[in-house]
Amino acid sequence: MFKPRSWSDYGRYAHRNQKVNRGVIIIFFSILILSGGVFFGSRRSRLGNDRKEILRLWEEASYEEVFRITQDKLQTNPLDYFLLTTHGMVAYQLAVAQINNYDTLVYIDRCIWSLRKALLINDGAKDGRIFYVLGKAYYEKGVGYADLAVKFLEAAREVSYDARDIPEYLGLAYAGIHDYHSSVAAFSLALNPANDFERRVENNLEGPPNPAISAYPQDLLLLAIARSYLELDESDTAKAYLLRCIETSMDSQVIITARFLLGGLFENSDDKEGAISQYLTIIEESGENAEAHYRLGELYASMGDTARSRFEWRTAMRIDPTHKQARIRLNL
Repeated sequence: MFKPRSWSDYGRYAHRNQKVNRGVIIIFFSILILSGGVFFGSRRSRLGNDRKEILRLWEEASYEEVFRITQDKLQTNPLDYFLLTTHGMVAYQLAVAQINNYDTLVYIDRCIWSLRKALLINDGAKDGRIFYVLGKAYYEKGVGYADLAVKFLEAAREVSYDARDIPEYLGLAYAGIHDYHSSVAAFSLALNPANDFERRVENNLEGPPNPAISAYPQDLLLLAIARSYLELDESDTAKAYLLRCIETSMDSQVIITARFLLGGLFENSDDKEGAISQYLTIIEESGENAEAHYRLGELYASMGDTARSRFEWRTAMRIDPTHKQARIRLNL
């Protein structure tokens, strides 16, 4: 027979059930916390092992494998700073190793996407490696992105990031935006690093090692500085750098380029004999050169020597039947 309970009995019953429920909840969360600890601990361990493996492959220069692994892992960890920075940097490494320009730009775009996303995630980060690689990537993307190359290379410089080729790339990027004064200043630092870009101890930052870097050859620096001074209409200074380039370079193509620029300088200053000397030297040192013969023809024509000018134009046509200006001169 049903026996009614007093209010005090119900109170004790409810209190006992509450104790039981509370105990069940405590046990449940204890199990959850313990299992979560195991899960996150194993996940941290797995991520740590992944990072070690990625860095090992990087050290072995297995860049394609690093690219593949980081790309796969970003599918499940799209906001992982380490994966994004590593993926971006290895994409740059692969970009500069490509022969086909299209393939290069595919990797460059991937590099920029990944590193810009890393900067958004870690807002306020002062990681010079990211600025440095982004600056170079934007330079490789083309002259239309020279302003962004300057922005990120200067950012790397501001945080004292140590990379030997920053001033060279800055010089080229500044020239791309027609800031030739800054271009000359940057190139001059590359020639004389003790002025400002002294070798500094690399920042102790987390993440993958720096991408490989190489110094810009000195003769190309001299040539680049000369070009910037030409744009500034400082002919005498440009001439001095061109002569220094010719004297020091071991690269025949660099020397030819410098002699053409020097010949153009002599022409602009109405020094026809000086220009003729440069073009004849190009022919003597490099063999037949259609452009040199064409320019000799132009100089002889300006001096009233029609026979010699036509001979030079015909020679240019023989060497290069597609030389447009020589064809125009010969009415072909």
